[in-house]
Amino acid sequence: MTAQNDTKAKAPFERIGRKLDAEFGETAQKLEREKERVINYLNSEVVPAIRNHSSKAIRAAAEQLSKLAEYMDKNRSK
Repeated sequence: MTAQNDTKAKAPFERIGRKLDAEFGETAQKLEREKERVINYLNSEVVPAIRNHSSKAIRAAAEQLSKLAEYMDKNRSK
């Protein structure tokens, strides 16, 4: 096998390698953009909703604990 034949045999693999490299590069860029979109969504929508609902839950629990304390105080002497 000559050097010229060896080069021709490698050419299809080189083209496939370049094509795969380009596709992987595009995919990596798309994943990076999607990651940024998800992070922005979490920070702008999910985190504030969790904070809002968490504070409501704490207020509801505090109200119920206050009622329980009143009940215990009323029934202490019985």
